[in-house]
Amino acid sequence: MNETHHRDPLPGDAASAAGVQRIVIPRTSDIGGLSVRRALPAVGARMIGPFIFFDEFGPHEFALGEGMDIAPHPHIGLSTVTYLFDGQILHRDSLGFVQPIAPGDVNLMTAGSGIVHSERTPAELRTGATRLFGVQAWTALPQSHEEQAPGFLHVGVDDLPRIAGEGKRVRLIMGAAYGEDSPVPFPHPALYAEVVLAPGAILPVDADYDERGVYIVSGAIDIAGETFGAGRLLVFRPGDRMSILALANTRLMLMGGEPMDGPRYIWWNFVSSRKDRVDSAAADWTAGRFPLVPGDPGNPMV
Repeated sequence: MNETHHRDPLPGDAASAAGVQRIVIPRTSDIGGLSVRRALPAVGARMIGPFIFFDEFGPHEFALGEGMDIAPHPHIGLSTVTYLFDGQILHRDSLGFVQPIAPGDVNLMTAGSGIVHSERTPAELRTGATRLFGVQAWTALPQSHEEQAPGFLHVGVDDLPRIAGEGKRVRLIMGAAYGEDSPVPFPHPALYAEVVLAPGAILPVDADYDERGVYIVSGAIDIAGETFGAGRLLVFRPGDRMSILALANTRLMLMGGEPMDGPRYIWWNFVSSRKDRVDSAAADWTAGRFPLVPGDPGNPMV
């Protein structure tokens, strides 16, 4: 891994231990036929940079004929960032985009003034048992972009920067880190990356962004002598350079960014800096004023 010429904090340093500001245990619910663990928003951790929702789903194995079925539903004021470790999802939206996403790809859907989409297991994968495992983050748009035209972007796994070496493998999804820049655009300073560590590997986490955190997907890590296992979101203090030691084969999602330009109101799938905008979006959905998703076989969520 390049760009590691500064001295890393050592595992066991007191300064590193103090760098963990909060530990979030996700709450679990059932969405679209699979178990979802939501780490953001949480009490005391409403956002990390622009990241306002963070969901981990699976690993789940569907039987013959089964699959994930999330019916058409609306969004405003945010971008969804979908990333898979296993399986496949078929995205459809009201702009007419139809895009399967496979492990290592990125689907970036920008809701802006309003979009409707569905997420389902493709029909061809339902002819046998299939697995699904991944994460979806919601990033709040800055006020200057909350009402921009909706859009969709798919970036394949081969187009994302990959930094590897010394037992570390980083795939940069969004932002800049370790001397690389992601091609995935976002109108607010943000960092998002998948990190895979071999036992004994050490990942330095610079203080390039005021707000940072790491979600432990699998494995276990040590920060300054404290052990943290899978299914935990660690929120770091601003300004501290962290060092993460892998105690086993470990997968992490690293996220961060600058603070947003004010608080956000959240109701269901709507995010906005203005409560009246959330209320009007809810009324529009109830009244059927959002566009439909062409080609989706199901009925919209109610």
